[in-house]
Amino acid sequence: MESIENHISKDRADLEKAKRDGDAGKQAHLKEELERLETYKRNHPDEHKDPSPLELHCEINPDAPECLVYDD
Repeated sequence: MESIENHISKDRADLEKAKRDGDAGKQAHLKEELERLETYKRNHPDEHKDPSPLELHCEINPDAPECLVYDD
């Protein structure tokens, strides 16, 4: 995606389609992704780039081993 705003908009449209189609698995996935994107957007209001899955994961789980940064 070009921007987080576009990603959120696309996921909302895809979620509505999944609801119409009755695809519960896709609905659950898209709801979780939307929650993470919206949390990231709230915490970084001036940032418009689409975050990577790792950035989204670390936003929610900053103490996870893969998210820790060590300064030597």
